[in-house]
Amino acid sequence: MERPYLTPADLAEEVRQVGVTDERVLRAIRGTPRAIFVPRESVPLAYIDEPIPIGHGQVTTQPSLSAAMIESLGLTGTEHVLEVGTGYGFQTALLAALAADVVTIDLEPEFAERARRSLDRLGVRNVETRVGDGGAGVPDRAPYDAIIVSAAHPVVPRPLAGQLRDGGRLVQPIGPGGHERVTLFERVGDRLEERRLVSQAWFVRLRTAYGGG
Repeated sequence: MERPYLTPADLAEEVRQVGVTDERVLRAIRGTPRAIFVPRESVPLAYIDEPIPIGHGQVTTQPSLSAAMIESLGLTGTEHVLEVGTGYGFQTALLAALAADVVTIDLEPEFAERARRSLDRLGVRNVETRVGDGGAGVPDRAPYDAIIVSAAHPVVPRPLAGQLRDGGRLVQPIGPGGHERVTLFERVGDRLEERRLVSQAWFVRLRTAYGGG
C-alpha cells in the first residue's frame, strides 16, 4: 500500500524522524521537488523515503541516507564540494543548496544530462556536471572542502583522497557493494583519518579503475 508522503515537506519530516537533525539539510529537502529527479513512472513514489531504480543497474540513494551523509559533512554554505555519482541529481540539488558550489561526476552520460536539465529547470547555477570515472575525481577543480561518494568501494580511491584539502571531509560507503559501512573521513596532512560511522547501508558498487592507497 502506498504511503501518503506526497510533498517535499512530508519527505523532510520522514527524514527528521529517522534521525537527521540539521535544520539546513531538512530545509533543503523541503525546498527541493524530488519528483523532477526521478523517472516519470516513479513520480508517485518521489516523496516516500525509499531508493528508486533509474536504469543501468543503478538506484537513487534513499533520501534519509543521503541526508545523513550530507549532514555528516557539516556544510556551512562556503564549501567547494565534489559529488561522485550524480544519478538523476536530487542529492546534487541538496548539496547546491547547502554549499558554495558543487562539481558532480557520473559514469553515465545519460544521467549527467538528465540531472543538468532538472537542475536548470530549478534555476540551480552553482553546479558543474562532468562525465567520467568517479574514482578519478575531477582534479582540475581540486582541492575540495568536502567529497561525497554515492557508491560502494572497499577503500577510498586514491585520487579522491588526494583531491581533498587538508582538514576536508569525505563520506563514502566502504565495502564491496551490498553491505557497507558509510564512513566519515577527515584529511589530516597527507592521510585520511576515519572519524565515525554514519550508517550501515546497501549501495551499488562504484565502477572505477582506481584503488586506494
